[in-house]
Amino acid sequence: MDTLTLKLRGMSCAGCANNIEKAIRSVPGVIDCNVNFGAEQAAIRYDRSLADLEKIQTAIAAAGYSSYSLQEELLSEEDDAEIASRQALQRELFLKVIVGGVISIFLFLGSLPMMTGLNFSLIPSFLQNPWVQLALTTPVIFWCGRSFYRNGWKTLKRHTATMDTLIALGTSAAYIYSLFVTVFPKFFIAQGLIPHVYYEVAAIVITLILLGRLLENRARGQTSEAIRKLIGLQARDARVIRNGLEIDVPIAEVRINDVILVRPGEKIPVDGEVIAGASTVDEAMVTGESLPVKKQPGDEVIGATINGAGAFQFRVTRVGNDTFLAQIVKLVQQAQGSKAPIQRLADQVTGWFVPAVIAIAIATFVIWFNFTGNLTLATMTTVGVLIIACPCALGLATPTSVMVGTGKGAENGILIKGADSLELAHKIQTIVLDKTGTLTQGKPTVTDFVTVNGTANGNEIKLLQLAATVERNSEHPLAEAVVKYAQSQEVSLTEVKNFQANAGSGVQAVVSNQLVQIGTQRWLTELGINTMTLQQYKDAWETAGKTVILIAVDGELQGIMGIADALKPSSTAVVKALQKLGLEVVMLTGDNRKTADAIAAEVGIQRIFAEVRPDQKAAIIQSLQGEIERFPNSKSKIVAMVGDGINDAPALAQADVGIAIGTGTDVAIAASDITLISGDLQGIVTAIQLSHATINNIKQNLFFAFIYNVIGIPIAAGILFPIFGWLLNPIIAGAAMALSSLSVVSNALRLRKFQPKAIS
Repeated sequence: MDTLTLKLRGMSCAGCANNIEKAIRSVPGVIDCNVNFGAEQAAIRYDRSLADLEKIQTAIAAAGYSSYSLQEELLSEEDDAEIASRQALQRELFLKVIVGGVISIFLFLGSLPMMTGLNFSLIPSFLQNPWVQLALTTPVIFWCGRSFYRNGWKTLKRHTATMDTLIALGTSAAYIYSLFVTVFPKFFIAQGLIPHVYYEVAAIVITLILLGRLLENRARGQTSEAIRKLIGLQARDARVIRNGLEIDVPIAEVRINDVILVRPGEKIPVDGEVIAGASTVDEAMVTGESLPVKKQPGDEVIGATINGAGAFQFRVTRVGNDTFLAQIVKLVQQAQGSKAPIQRLADQVTGWFVPAVIAIAIATFVIWFNFTGNLTLATMTTVGVLIIACPCALGLATPTSVMVGTGKGAENGILIKGADSLELAHKIQTIVLDKTGTLTQGKPTVTDFVTVNGTANGNEIKLLQLAATVERNSEHPLAEAVVKYAQSQEVSLTEVKNFQANAGSGVQAVVSNQLVQIGTQRWLTELGINTMTLQQYKDAWETAGKTVILIAVDGELQGIMGIADALKPSSTAVVKALQKLGLEVVMLTGDNRKTADAIAAEVGIQRIFAEVRPDQKAAIIQSLQGEIERFPNSKSKIVAMVGDGINDAPALAQADVGIAIGTGTDVAIAASDITLISGDLQGIVTAIQLSHATINNIKQNLFFAFIYNVIGIPIAAGILFPIFGWLLNPIIAGAAMALSSLSVVSNALRLRKFQPKAIS
């Protein structure tokens, strides 16, 4: 399997997106395809042994559209050809709007006497001449509106229809009818009809729709502002130390293992590890972390962040598409190109929308002509139906909001992997928080250490050496705390044999021919070791909220350690904020019950799952999802899981919404749906608030798009004429259609003003 993202050209409405999607799916070997009208992209998953880029592009071209593969270099600036193409399109639209607008003014003035029945002495009589109006309208039809007719003809040949089809049919009907009246006026007089022409309808409608498209394209360009901001963060040059010399090189020439010098106030060019010097770094633009972060040898630095007052050197670890910034850009692009489940209804509607409108237009003509015998009335109502219908608003309603919403998430240090996660986040009913590294800082330190044999003859140092030697082989934060404590006591470590880690229980290994086992009281008891010798210390430390580990050597308890992991400053406030949102907050931890109770009480969590092994976490999430008695109208309870460690990955995957702390492991981040880059729990509340804002925005867009068509089409068909004698002028219909898409995009852009509500 392989994946491919294509940029599409030639789409004018959601119907075009459906046509392209069908064309791509028809290629043998294509497994899945998602065409996003708002982003003008196609995300394709295919079997590379059966399909390739050329076959897919051929299918798209056969459908009447063009495409090109997005650049592999995620952080490269847009190429000159793409910029020139976009600018050329804007200039072309602008010129056509100006030409069409000027001609439309003359046509409108010439048609005023006909529309009002009044004689305007200031209007030159020649403007009322049908042949003059024909001469003025023809260039608007065949030059300004050329794309509508060309695209409409292409879709007709492929037995499909799009918005261009409706515009082409509507304006050509008005034009051809007027041409027939101009050439054969006596035919209409013989029928008892006044030989009025409606050239101004065709010209003004085309001009208004082009104006709407010009404004819409300009507004849609702003939906990708977040991507452009992220790419703009990248440094252009780096000061590399090579052969003892400092040289400035373009960012593209930086290589892994290069040593880079960063001076005060400079932007860090790429990712790396500090090897000399120290400073503080402002990472707010990438992670959302508001406070500068201290950096010293051994710490990682992120490209595109800003150095503070110090200077340091770092060794490059990632460049190009592997950098942290590039991965953020990639995730945001993927999210912006994805579809939210709420969009399915709009997709289904747009699939049959244009054919249905054509059928309604035909029915409108037949009904009015049969009941009134008035060809003019029948034609104008039919033109109004064709022109007022707008599938574009439906097609833009969801993707534009998703693009802006995911972009705002990235600006606030929240990476949302897909539109489905963004939509589901506002439905969360229960949120499960891991303790270590999530509620707590994940940097535990040894606060207490007691041995059975006391400190005589160096017993304490010897036992600490054995424990730290074993724990050095574990990735667990508690193990790291033991090793750091040993280092602070200047204890030297030796070699181990037969190291084994028992997830959620402890570790063991052979050190100097002695079997050392370190872990929970439950595990050591299961091994047949008497663990009651130091019970009074264990009880006291756990009551104080500390984690306790026991150390046994050759089957006998030799020592006990108390390890404290401080709460994150925001933990208590975040828990309260989540509870105010109506969420049930649950704590899940492998720690013992007493420690878990102490931490939970401090942050205000009532429901706790303690002493849970990693392999049990996913099962607990599943059991919570099945608790529907509190939510009788739900098929299952929507559960979110927040964690940071490798052992949280299965639970993150099992949860309806997995939220990973960005300071955690790559495995946890990969298994999650949302990543909080900075590790600040405030991001959980922000993500939920953003989900609410985005979904509300989408609902507003969909409501407007549906209600516009539901009300507009019947009015254009003349449903009010028998009651009030009122008909919708096709010119007004054209203006309404042009503004409908623009209003949807403009409403989506309001999300750019989203600001997370502060928690207290």
